[in-house]
Amino acid sequence: MKKYALIGTGGRAMFFYTAIVRDFRSTAQLVAFCDTNTTRLAYANSRIQEMGYDSIPTYHARDFDRMIEETRPDEVIVTTIDRTHHQYIVRALELGCNVITEKPMTIDAPRCRQIFDAIERTQRQIRVTFNYRYAPHNTRIAELLAGGAIGEVNAVHFEWVLNTSHGADYFRRWHRDKRNSGGLLVHKSTHHFDLVNFWLRTRPETVVAMGDLRFYGKENAERRGETQFYSRSRGSEVAKEDPFSLDLEGNEKLKALYADAEWEDGYYRDQSVFGDGISIEDTMGVMVRYQSGAVLTYSLTAYAPWEGFRVNFTGSKGRLEVEVVEQSYVNSGGEQALEGALDRRSILLRPMFGKPVEIDVPAGEGGHGGGDPQLLRDLFGTPGADPLGRAASHVDGAWSIATGIAANESMRKGSIVRVSDLLSL
Repeated sequence: MKKYALIGTGGRAMFFYTAIVRDFRSTAQLVAFCDTNTTRLAYANSRIQEMGYDSIPTYHARDFDRMIEETRPDEVIVTTIDRTHHQYIVRALELGCNVITEKPMTIDAPRCRQIFDAIERTQRQIRVTFNYRYAPHNTRIAELLAGGAIGEVNAVHFEWVLNTSHGADYFRRWHRDKRNSGGLLVHKSTHHFDLVNFWLRTRPETVVAMGDLRFYGKENAERRGETQFYSRSRGSEVAKEDPFSLDLEGNEKLKALYADAEWEDGYYRDQSVFGDGISIEDTMGVMVRYQSGAVLTYSLTAYAPWEGFRVNFTGSKGRLEVEVVEQSYVNSGGEQALEGALDRRSILLRPMFGKPVEIDVPAGEGGHGGGDPQLLRDLFGTPGADPLGRAASHVDGAWSIATGIAANESMRKGSIVRVSDLLSL
């Protein structure tokens, strides 16, 4: 039985610790929680106690080393804000632990290099939790492409849209500051760029990108004629009339995790999406050439009327067309099994000289299109053989953020960027 300590007990942490407590008691043991906020630490303990699990020791983040020494975990689960991932990953490796980290592994090239250096020094392991790899429709795409269904893939057109519930949520919280998240091309698109790497079994070579803040933010709202503003929803009369506002008091989880905890660290989870201080983009376009020679055109918008993606692969023997529509959600605002659950999906294979074929994909239960339960079994259960190699290492984590890091650099410079000039992987 492996022992796990977890640092960063915010919304995403629940995905991991509730799974261990609920589904994997025979193979996994939770031994400690660590955070900068004692209110959230207490809430995490209360959640596992409600599930019949004994309370576990809690540690302030400044006592991370002491936590490792006293509880002796085999692995550390890192679910802190993105800019601090590397800090706890590196220290956990140095103290003899393997690491499971939430995506993105980190947010820029220097931090990525620190992680690689630590791996070389310690010879420990990192798993990056790319749940979308495990969704049945994404697995089926990988199988079709690997089996040569459309021959050599030459072009990929990939559009991902975030809606005005989920997409807006990145502009209410810490992600809105690019120093924390690397922007959506790192924080969110790491999933999408990882899928392309996984599907095509290749890596990005050159990147060019454009993007801007076109919808959210005070200046854009003013341009559309808005005249009433607020800084955060809690306590604001103006917010009550704004469909983009977030009511922390009206949701048990959000209240316990954030409203009740903000007195400690001043973190406001319900900031206005039309306020000042937003430094990330909401409208982005990226082109990538891969080592295989394939070219990707990619777009991401964060204010669409629906949520999901369309991806089209064109190859030497035909075309594969995919559309996936996901259910709307607010992070930690509801049942986690419904986060990223599907409304519909379709995969259409168009052979070069044949009739189109609808590809049947078994429905997957659970969040992120059925990927969440399979990822959790792979992490905390007894994984079986996986010919597709869906388990993601630190190398996969690095290549997934390489495109986003290069895209940020391209937007800054207004030029094409070679990934090798930023990351030596």
